[in-house]
Amino acid sequence: MSLFGVLDRLSEVPSFDKQLEAARAAVDKVLRPQAFKDVLHGTWLGHPLHPILAMVPVGTWLSAGLLDLVPATRPAATAMIGAGVAGSVPAALAGAADWSEQDDAVRRLGGLHAVSNVAALGLYVGSLVARKKGNGTLGRVLSYSGLLVASGSAAVGGHMSYAQSSGANHAVVEARRLTTDWIDLGPLDDLPEGRPTQRTGEGQGAPVALVVVRRGLTVDAFIDACAHVGGPLSEGTVEKVRGSDCLVCPWHGSAFALDNGEPRRGPTASAQEKLEVKYEAGRVFGRLPNRHVSK
Repeated sequence: MSLFGVLDRLSEVPSFDKQLEAARAAVDKVLRPQAFKDVLHGTWLGHPLHPILAMVPVGTWLSAGLLDLVPATRPAATAMIGAGVAGSVPAALAGAADWSEQDDAVRRLGGLHAVSNVAALGLYVGSLVARKKGNGTLGRVLSYSGLLVASGSAAVGGHMSYAQSSGANHAVVEARRLTTDWIDLGPLDDLPEGRPTQRTGEGQGAPVALVVVRRGLTVDAFIDACAHVGGPLSEGTVEKVRGSDCLVCPWHGSAFALDNGEPRRGPTASAQEKLEVKYEAGRVFGRLPNRHVSK
């Protein structure tokens, strides 16, 4: 069985779900208020923050491993290890924030990812202590062991990102299936005021769900699957969030501005895919922006 196959099997094991739920509740309690958690999600950036922050410990620890190969550069290796230890703290906070808003399969592998990272961090801290006491040999053994554990943890994190789509924009996947022609969304008068309503568009193999919101004579149309983990936005609500009228996902509370689909509240870090809209003879039509047109 491949490594990915093993990780998929592990993500199906519910043995530690009770402990993981307790950890999730603790993360939600500690990472307050919501604005702070949104900073960690990367909602303000339009991109998940965790992989960016994780580059610090990964890069510095890998650099330390190379510097340790040459006796003259080993003091620089120690400095790199210290920088990685410091950088692991914000990376861990951002990772915990994202992890707490994922489904069971991702949280299970995320637990393994977190435990491995803590083990790697412990080995690197031990390496710093050994080096400070003058035991460079032990310090190097501990740091290379830490690099090995951190590399394995990175493989788990990569599986969560690519195979399990943790952090991916789920709305884009649906948008790629949707026709690029104008879609008839029905008469304007049939759309309820200020309430999400589901419509469908022609897709490849199956219809693609859309969500429309009427505000007077204006209609906003989006892919129905939430960018965060694909929740049905048509079952959500319209609320005022941080000064903007927003479409709020019923699953995790991500809020997208109706004007442009930009996130106003996490856990999403991605904008929601919005359709262009036009009006003809009392009917509403929508289509995807040009960036989705096949070349």
